[in-house]
Amino acid sequence: MSRITDVAQRAGVSTSTVSNVLNGRSDRMAAETLARVEAAIRELKYRPNTSARQLKTGHTPLLGLLVPSMANPMYGFIAREVETLAQERYGFRIMIGNTYRDAEKEKHFFEDLMAHGVRGVIIISSLVDEQHVEAAAERGLVVVSYDRRATPGMPSVIDHVTVDSFESSRIATAHLIEQGHRRLAFVTPSGRTMSRSEKINGFLAAAKSAGLEGSAQVIEGLPVDEYGDSMMSELGRMQASLLAKSPDHPTGVIGVNDLLAFGLMAGFRDAGLSVPQDVSVVGIDNVFLSTLMYPAMTSVRVPVPEMAQVMVERVMSRLADASLPTQEFVFPPTLVARDSVAPPRA
Repeated sequence: MSRITDVAQRAGVSTSTVSNVLNGRSDRMAAETLARVEAAIRELKYRPNTSARQLKTGHTPLLGLLVPSMANPMYGFIAREVETLAQERYGFRIMIGNTYRDAEKEKHFFEDLMAHGVRGVIIISSLVDEQHVEAAAERGLVVVSYDRRATPGMPSVIDHVTVDSFESSRIATAHLIEQGHRRLAFVTPSGRTMSRSEKINGFLAAAKSAGLEGSAQVIEGLPVDEYGDSMMSELGRMQASLLAKSPDHPTGVIGVNDLLAFGLMAGFRDAGLSVPQDVSVVGIDNVFLSTLMYPAMTSVRVPVPEMAQVMVERVMSRLADASLPTQEFVFPPTLVARDSVAPPRA
């Protein structure tokens, strides 16, 4: 079994340099040195002694990952990226919890993670009020919030990593308008999160810039069962069946995420409407299932691998150096055009 001294010798550095890499303290390290150390770790298949680390630091080499619902494949994608980076680069595993964006559940997860010695958490929530997240950080957790920007004008003790949600829906709406659509709809569950509100604003801004305020509608509906991302597709199906009954139904429809957009496509099909001949549909997230739909669904790509890397690095860097200031990272989305969008019938 390889030792840290073996890694140091292979990379031509000191053991303290290898330790800095393993513990996320590589921000000020030369890129060439970091590459040599990481290569040596891979070649020697070195894994740090986690038991010794826990005895020394009192911390468990685990990261918490709190998601709304693993029923949404988007969160499975994020979890895979986070786990791969945390394990291969830092020797950390992840613990996953489903919170359904319930603040009480999130608080209880924070308590459980801290009780098990976990000190780093990535949370996907986007709730408007994140005081309970701030409170957990004040108690010693290093927290990165995904899918939510920092509250304007307020100092924060947590990092924020998000895609530009306003731009996500704006470019989706602009794509429909460019194809000639004039009757537009944005479909979302009721209950606003930060990201949903920004998506609605982006949709309305794009419609306004094209002079289509009067024919662009935001449709909010409750899930048919309990709140959770697992019900998104059923909500989309239900809303599509209602929209299809109107003789002046929208010809271009955007789902708040891909799961809801999948349901929209199914609901329009059930109602006898063809996608994209009768109605065009756009999703947001670009999960892998988008290419497997028929027709393949146009969606807005969220740069998950790049965002996951920043989230893991921020947690590890701030675990290593508590004095590091928190930051906000906003990533640009991109539109991936496929077959679910076409010009409306004349």
